[in-house]
Amino acid sequence: MFALNVTSTLHGIGLLHSAEDAGATMEVIVGYVAMTGIVVGGVLPYIPQYVQIHQSKKAEGFSPFVSFILLVASILRVFFWFGKRFELPLLFQALIMIVAQFAMLEICVRLRDQDLIGRNRRFTDFDYKFFWNWSYFSDYVAFIGALVAAMSLLTLTFGGMSSYVEGLGMVSLGTEACLAMPQLYRNQMNKSTAGMSVAMVAGWFAGDFFKTIYFVLGGSPFQFIACGVTQITVDVLIFVQIFVYGAKK
Repeated sequence: MFALNVTSTLHGIGLLHSAEDAGATMEVIVGYVAMTGIVVGGVLPYIPQYVQIHQSKKAEGFSPFVSFILLVASILRVFFWFGKRFELPLLFQALIMIVAQFAMLEICVRLRDQDLIGRNRRFTDFDYKFFWNWSYFSDYVAFIGALVAAMSLLTLTFGGMSSYVEGLGMVSLGTEACLAMPQLYRNQMNKSTAGMSVAMVAGWFAGDFFKTIYFVLGGSPFQFIACGVTQITVDVLIFVQIFVYGAKK
C-alpha cells in the first residue's frame, strides 16, 4: 500500500543520509505532500464559499444539505475506522471536515433570511417537512449529537460483526459520494448557479480527482474508490451547469 510504503521510508530515512538515497528522500517528501493534501485538501474548497457568503451577507447560493451530507459521511467514517483501520490521513480528513462543516452551517444559519428565524423551526418539533431547515444553529448541533450517540451505541453492540463494519463503510462512502448532489439539484431547480462559488466546485473536482488517485495507489478499500469516481462525475455535471446557465446576476 502507498501509505505503508511511505511509512517504511520514514522509518528508514534516519539511517540513510547518503547521496544515493536522494530518491528515497524525494519519495518521503512526496508522501508528506500527498498525506497533507488528503488531510486538509477536502476543506479548502469551502474557504472561498465561506468568504463569498461572509462578504455578500447572503447564504442562499449554498445548499446546507452539502454540510449535512459531509457531516454524516465524516462521522460514519470515524466509526468505520474503529472497525477497519484504514490510513490515518483519511481519519484526520474526516475530523477536520466535521469542524469545517459546522463553521459553514453556523454562518449560513446566522445570515439566512430573518423571516425563517421568526418561524421558530426547531429540531425537537420533529417535523420532517423542515428537516435540516431549522431556525437555530443549536438545533443542528443537537441533531449531530444525537447521531453520534446512536452510532456509538450501534458500534458498541455490533462492532464485532464484519457485515456491520463493511456496511458502515458502504453507507459512509455512499453518503459522501452524494456530496455535490444537493448543489446540483439546487442549480437545476433555479436554472442558475448564482451565489455558488465556482472556486468551490473547482476545488471539489481537484480534490476528488487527487484523492481518487490516492485511493487507487494506496490500495484503499473499494468503498473509497467508488466514492471518488462518483464524486468526480457529479463535479463534471456541475461544471456543465456553470457553462449552460452561467452565473446570473
